[in-house]
Amino acid sequence: MSSVAVLTQESFNEHRSGLLPEQSGGAAVPTAGEEEDALPTYKDAFPPLPEKAASPEGTQETANAWTSKIRPLKSSVITQVFHVPLEERKYKDINQFGEGDQAKVCVDIMHKTGAHLELSLAKDQGLSIMVSGKLDAVMKARKEIVSRLQTQASATVAIPKEHHRFVIGKNGEKLQELELKTATKIQIPRPDDPSNQIKISGTKEGLEKAKHEILLISAEQDKRAVERVNIDKAYHPFITGAYNKLVGEMMQETSARINVPPPSVNKTEIVITGEKEQVALAVAMIKKIYEEKKKSTTTIAVEVKKSQHKYVIGPKGNTLQEILEKTGVSVEIPPSDSSSETVILRGEPDRLGQALTEVYAKANSYNVSSVSAPSWLHRFIIGKKGQNLAKITQQMPKVHIEFTEGEDRITLEGPTKDVQMVQSQIEAIVLDLVSRMDYTEISVDPKFHRHLIGKGGVNINRIKELHKVTVRIPPDNEKSNLIRIEGDPQGVQEAKKELLELASRMENERTKDLIIEQRFHRAIIGQKGERIKEVRDKFPDVIINFPDPAQKSDIVQLRGPRNEVEKCSKFMQKIVAEMVENSFSVSVPIFKQFHRNIIGKGGSNIKKVLSTAWLGRGEGLCECLIKKLNPC
Repeated sequence: MSSVAVLTQESFNEHRSGLLPEQSGGAAVPTAGEEEDALPTYKDAFPPLPEKAASPEGTQETANAWTSKIRPLKSSVITQVFHVPLEERKYKDINQFGEGDQAKVCVDIMHKTGAHLELSLAKDQGLSIMVSGKLDAVMKARKEIVSRLQTQASATVAIPKEHHRFVIGKNGEKLQELELKTATKIQIPRPDDPSNQIKISGTKEGLEKAKHEILLISAEQDKRAVERVNIDKAYHPFITGAYNKLVGEMMQETSARINVPPPSVNKTEIVITGEKEQVALAVAMIKKIYEEKKKSTTTIAVEVKKSQHKYVIGPKGNTLQEILEKTGVSVEIPPSDSSSETVILRGEPDRLGQALTEVYAKANSYNVSSVSAPSWLHRFIIGKKGQNLAKITQQMPKVHIEFTEGEDRITLEGPTKDVQMVQSQIEAIVLDLVSRMDYTEISVDPKFHRHLIGKGGVNINRIKELHKVTVRIPPDNEKSNLIRIEGDPQGVQEAKKELLELASRMENERTKDLIIEQRFHRAIIGQKGERIKEVRDKFPDVIINFPDPAQKSDIVQLRGPRNEVEKCSKFMQKIVAEMVENSFSVSVPIFKQFHRNIIGKGGSNIKKVLSTAWLGRGEGLCECLIKKLNPC
């Protein structure tokens, strides 16, 4: 039977100061917070010794005091399991985002909070996270998990402005405790802001819990009457009604505020606030519904696959509300972190059959199927920028199509008929691709990969466009030598041949540095590069690089096939040897005042001398210079 707490002003004040423990409707597993409250203080665990020696009777009394007061100290390390449903997971496709990224987040949380985390994937693709550590560390880790591994939502709750300070608490302690407890972020307007809206962000479950707690704090501070009624959790849906219509009607009729804990909050207490008469009327209505339902309803238990529970619940619990509205029957689904597959239906005996039909219909209205498809074909099935997949999903928007990297299958989930249609379409695409597509893998030393790609991808892009294939060269951090080529069978073989030839050429490539005095560089290059062009034409596979004149370097670099580089090196060394052998210099002393006569206007004289005297015959040049100074 339910019990109604009769609150006098004195008992209400005691409750507000935390002197009365919170009542519950039945045996419940203590929460982490309750466990912390239950821990004995140092004084309780170790009573002070008497100052003076006492009589044997006194000694016996002291011993009794010790034995009666000592309680076993509870472990300071706790373990909690949090479950992140598939639809609320931030990283739904683990392989796509990389297990490494998710692991990094968890390692960071462990370093940050001091708690220990263990992750596992449930059958329904939800994420189960076991957190161990001290209570404070576990609560902080939970908050981090929610913010970094779970998708975020937001909501607002309006309470009187004068109640905001009680939500914040002394030095913000109450607000911090509330954020840790619900794993949410709570933003309260500044004192100079007239708004009474408190913004909450976090997961759906966390939002509901935080909203409920804030409304309770506000109700505590409300100077009007407050009543708390303990109603079995199983009967809450009958109090609220489908889509909260019934509780809304009661609030409208009584003008009292009725706060029913959301399904995700494991509390039996319903809080009613308002004027005394209004509260009394609302309490009477709630108790009447409860007593009537206890007498008139019965239950049946059915087994429904765990993977189908979400279809019975529906988006945001709408399917449960729909069944309640149609049949008046409440459907109780086990928590997502429970392995139980038992679904309980509670309602009028003559309505249970109809509700059971609805439950099975909803459970079977969605189907999970898979299509066999080689993983290397997945990108072709998806199409460029998802074009192929978009055509299918536009026709069947309720079907969820999931590609898992490395697995030779595609998972389909949605309404049974729609899934069947999508499955037939994808199977046809796979059959077509298998008949006209091929792939191969070649092994190339990773040190040559960047040369195969070319500057700005010029080499690999040319091969892709020429042979109509896709080429996957592993990134440097993978340290893999496998290059994968996919596309038309003929194009795949041609691209393979070209890539192997390039790789073979690179393996045979050599770089050699020639030491040639910089003063000979211009002569080797020749006017407008004509002389070096002859060398390059003779050795087309060899790349010849001269240093920039500003570097004042004597190193000329040759790069190309080993044999060709050696031949080119010998040829250039021969050129240099000839230059050294045929070149000489002589100094002619001439007074500085005659230099301008030799140069002439605009260099005309010196040009004439150079044109009439052969550079290789120093004597002729000297004679010309002397004649220029002493014309005959």
